[in-house]
Amino acid sequence: MKIIIDNKIPYIKGALEPYAEVVYLPGNKTTAEVVKDADAIITRTRTICNRDLLEGSKVKFIATATIGFDHIDTDYCRSAGIQWTNAPGCNAESVNQYIASALVSWSMRKRIDLAGLTIGIVGVGNVGSRVAKTCEILGMKVLLNDPPRERMEGPEKFVSLEEIQQEADIITFHVPLNLNGQDKTYHLGSETFFQHLGKTPLVINSCRGEVIDTEAVYDALEAQDIQAYIADCWEDEPDINLDLLNQTEFGTPHIAGYSKDGKANGTQMSVQAISRFFNLGIDDWQASGVEEPAHPIIEIDGNQRREYSILAEAILSTYDIETDDEALKDAPHLFEKLRGDYPVRREFGSYTVKAKNMEEKTLEKLKLLGFKILK
Repeated sequence: MKIIIDNKIPYIKGALEPYAEVVYLPGNKTTAEVVKDADAIITRTRTICNRDLLEGSKVKFIATATIGFDHIDTDYCRSAGIQWTNAPGCNAESVNQYIASALVSWSMRKRIDLAGLTIGIVGVGNVGSRVAKTCEILGMKVLLNDPPRERMEGPEKFVSLEEIQQEADIITFHVPLNLNGQDKTYHLGSETFFQHLGKTPLVINSCRGEVIDTEAVYDALEAQDIQAYIADCWEDEPDINLDLLNQTEFGTPHIAGYSKDGKANGTQMSVQAISRFFNLGIDDWQASGVEEPAHPIIEIDGNQRREYSILAEAILSTYDIETDDEALKDAPHLFEKLRGDYPVRREFGSYTVKAKNMEEKTLEKLKLLGFKILK
């Protein structure tokens, strides 16, 4: 058996070598010539798995170590008898951490508390659900929009996109990229969308670049229909629109889900899927060697401090979005390198808050965010 693996997928070396010939390649070097005699591919979003790549090959199974799977031509795979799997939820907590840092950093720049603001969450799957919980912990009013879930679960928990447009101080997108159909999300953030806002919100896109129309959001910023834009995902990556980048509050190189925890989860889910499909007997394989944070203990003295300030410090001690924003704005031509060489980032659960002079309700909120507590 032969398996082609994207060489940027971490913690996987050695996992499948006992069972197959394993070839590690950059995503853009995974060509039709390379995969023609392969039985399986483990990939990321940079490899387009379509007829051009797969026709005439021996490939029977594709695992992508990512939440998104719009780089896989699922219709072609179905017709060719190729099974595939993605890694739903693998980096959901990483994106939640990114959004928390983005919100806290923005609020500190504006010198306002998030508590009391209304956030509209468009897409309430693995990521959106976590973001909703975090925003509630931070004292925000949360509006949820998810038409597929609303159809299945009923309307009680959900609001229309129009209500979010009218009521939200912040709008954050967490939808898959659907190019057409009832739940089309391509250019959901359109010129019409921005022209019908009731307030002047902060808008965040950390799902897929094509969900937001680049020209429309740039024009909305210029016209002050929105007060700020935070973007991790872009149309035409890595050749992103530099005018829009320069107008963002924070612009980052598609790394919201790039915690080491999220990467390990994606690798783990892919190896386990390959094992199940080919009956390799390592269905419970676990990623090992995940790097520890440089400073896993966060010391916070809560004496005469507001709760929001304490929560904000804890969040930013794990990840400060401003570092990634500065790196991309300083060298946008290094978009892919900034992604490929991304430094260690661990999620809230890898950190312990050493708390002093802190109320129990604040400690409970830190626990709900995922932190361990040491008193």
